[in-house]
Amino acid sequence: MQVWPGAAYPLGATFDGSGTNFALFSEVAERVELCLFDAEGTETRIELTEVDAYVWHCYLPAVQPGQRYGYRVHGPWDPAQGLRCNPSKLLLDPYAKATAREIDWDQALFSYTFGDPDSRNDEDSAPHMTYGVVINPFFDWEGDRRLDYPYNESVIYEAHVKGLTELHPDVPEELRGTYAGIAHPAVTEHLGKLGVTAIELMPVHQFIQDSTLLDKGLRNYWGYNTLGFFAPHAAYAAASRDGQAGLGQQVQDFKSMVKALHAAGIEVILDVVYNHTAEGNHLGPTLSFKGIDNAAYYRLVEDDQRYYMDYTGTGNSLNVRHPHSLQLLMDSLRYWVTEMHVDGFRFDLAATLAREFYEVDRLATFFELVQQDPVVSQVKLIAEPWDIGPGGYQVGGFPPQWTEWNGKYRDTVRDFWRGEPSLGEFASRLAGSADLYEHSGRRPFASINFVTAHDGFTMRDLVSYDEKHNDANGEDGNDGESHNRSWNHGVEGPTDDPEILADRARSQRNFIATLLLSQGVPMLLHGDELGRTQQGNNNTYAQDNEISWVHWDEADKPLIEFTAAVSRLRRDHPTFRRKRFFTGGTVRVPDGGDGDRLNDIVWLHLDGRPMEDEDWDDGAKAIGMYLNGHGIAGLDERGQKIVDDHFLLYFNADGPADVTLPPDEYADGWDVVIDTGGSADEAETRTAGSTFAIASRSVVVLREHREPKVEPDHSVAASVAASQARKG
Repeated sequence: MQVWPGAAYPLGATFDGSGTNFALFSEVAERVELCLFDAEGTETRIELTEVDAYVWHCYLPAVQPGQRYGYRVHGPWDPAQGLRCNPSKLLLDPYAKATAREIDWDQALFSYTFGDPDSRNDEDSAPHMTYGVVINPFFDWEGDRRLDYPYNESVIYEAHVKGLTELHPDVPEELRGTYAGIAHPAVTEHLGKLGVTAIELMPVHQFIQDSTLLDKGLRNYWGYNTLGFFAPHAAYAAASRDGQAGLGQQVQDFKSMVKALHAAGIEVILDVVYNHTAEGNHLGPTLSFKGIDNAAYYRLVEDDQRYYMDYTGTGNSLNVRHPHSLQLLMDSLRYWVTEMHVDGFRFDLAATLAREFYEVDRLATFFELVQQDPVVSQVKLIAEPWDIGPGGYQVGGFPPQWTEWNGKYRDTVRDFWRGEPSLGEFASRLAGSADLYEHSGRRPFASINFVTAHDGFTMRDLVSYDEKHNDANGEDGNDGESHNRSWNHGVEGPTDDPEILADRARSQRNFIATLLLSQGVPMLLHGDELGRTQQGNNNTYAQDNEISWVHWDEADKPLIEFTAAVSRLRRDHPTFRRKRFFTGGTVRVPDGGDGDRLNDIVWLHLDGRPMEDEDWDDGAKAIGMYLNGHGIAGLDERGQKIVDDHFLLYFNADGPADVTLPPDEYADGWDVVIDTGGSADEAETRTAGSTFAIASRSVVVLREHREPKVEPDHSVAASVAASQARKG
């Protein structure tokens, strides 16, 4: 085989249409061997003799897409000093664009002999190891480009590639659980009906199955165990359902999915796990980074580098203090944007990426690199703003360019609807959480609002269980959050009681209406609109089965229609998706009328009086919210001031009550557009100052009454009739 010098950039295996360039960073390596494998596993080793700035490289003119490969790194072995080179271990290229074959957890994958962690194991791991695969990077995008929806117009749908589609009866069986299944019209049309603008996919970077789960007969379902930061997870490729998509087909499948979703008007956001890898702690296997340059890629304990700093609860943390580790993250992000056309990222345990030293620092190098990057800085950046380290809860603490999963929104909304006195904070969350984001110059859309997510109860379970029921996980119920702020409405789990079922259905509608009509960006968990249950399991990370999958045949169709209707209301009215925070100031009439009108937002008692400062702590469990349609700051795409209808929203977490509408200075009349309790007559227009009944634990939304306009009849028949009348 001919071996040419090649180039040190780009890292990874790069096919240029003729041959393939290979480049691997390792500062500690003394020798590096590129290992090529054929279909039978026969290995050919090629020593890399060219080294530039610690990058070992070569060009092989004979290597084409589909070639399986890995590396063996020769160098120092001294775990106490953080050095773990062992050439008997085949190593996955950190920049591999695709993989083939899953690891089998044989002892050969470990650099020590089981039972003796201080030993050195020199068994060859190649027969048990995942391969990298050279891919064909060329793809006909047919003019595809990012959709770039503004945040304030976005509705995000968190979904799992397999879980969303595995049981969908209208998706062909061979496509279920795959990227192609996500792109199927049966799925995209459903998302379009809900008004979804972006699907946020749970991890699709290549991840591995945990041996502890496999031993229990379980599997890593969620995928927060990344090994390849450039490779789409192979098991989600339609070409193969056994995790061995082979020959890089998963790359083509992923690109096809993105192209189809974009054609349907849906952005693609990836849930990415850059805080740790699947190699675990000092007792974990040697699969890639450990054997390539352990101290460069991992954060080690400074006074004993045998061990790893663990801010994630998974055994290790990536070293965001090292330039090549940071380069890996930025190269990966840039690759997924430029080559895979994704529209944004949600960063798992993002506080870990801010630990350049010990404390969380929002000015850490990683965020500076993102800020100045002309590609990554332009896509949607969503932080899960916490980790398990000291000071790790950082809701509201990320840089101005970032948005955040607002955990305080989730907790407050759950507390309110289970009757906890939290009126003041509930109002703040409804209005966009200015207390968390305005101080740093951010807007309401910095808050990604959610009530449920993959981690925790589904919305149906939130109203059906007081306690978690995680027995299927095999951890004696010790896993998962114990304080769920849930309420079972009187019976734990399933029931045939029609009154309790009606109460639970109303509570789900309350959550959805609250979520979609709050300022900020709403995020729905897949299947919540269908009434999906996980049977009380709030930690289904290992349940790759019907506990986690969406049961489309059991869909709550009225709930789907309700969700779609509230989403349309949000889409049609900029009042519910403001770009700026409320000021609390008065608003001038837009047509130039005399005098000032009401404030842009007014909080109301149920008897119609405005709330005073001292009222917020009186233990009330119901509130009214007036949104002034003339008080929306900003201009539309034609440069005109944005004007909308006025709205009144009532949130009642207490018993049945009477609501007195405010006086006519707010509006002369009001029409009911949403009533989760079903007690209002939506055909009746309510006059200012009138009183009506609101059901217990319900949401009522009213819009300013406007007489329907008599539109001119432009039909052909009308034109003919008018012409004949003139002739007559």
